[in-house]
Amino acid sequence: MSERVTPVSEAKKIYIADDETNIRVAIKTFLENSGYQVKDFESGDALLAAFAVAPADLVVLDVMMPGSNGFVVCKQLRKTSRVPIITLSARDSDLDYATALDLGSDDYLVKPFSPMALVMRIKAIFRRIEFERQNHAEAGNLNESGKPDGSERP
Repeated sequence: MSERVTPVSEAKKIYIADDETNIRVAIKTFLENSGYQVKDFESGDALLAAFAVAPADLVVLDVMMPGSNGFVVCKQLRKTSRVPIITLSARDSDLDYATALDLGSDDYLVKPFSPMALVMRIKAIFRRIEFERQNHAEAGNLNESGKPDGSERP
């Protein structure tokens, strides 16, 4: 069974900020092969500037980068957006994990990690968002008795 690749016009847009080129390229390749539009940045500051002009559907942030680190970028994004954020770090400490989640990150992966594991986590986040969107839309179409509008007979 082959996986359906989403046309670029419908593809979710993902921004990646990591100062390590090999990690950025690997993530970008896996995500593009999964049908996502991907823009990569060498710094969190560059990602923030791009996000202000054209927000992404999901952000992947490295913690340790020159300029604004991933924690700072996450905090800045949360001031204006509910975009899903996945934090990456070579630091495997409970404090870093807790800090990332407290600042608004949705997930935290420790380097080295499997690019496929990242892709699967991203797919899971988008599935949850779509599920919530559908439930919200269905709930919005219910009348006061909890039934779909127009379903009650006079």
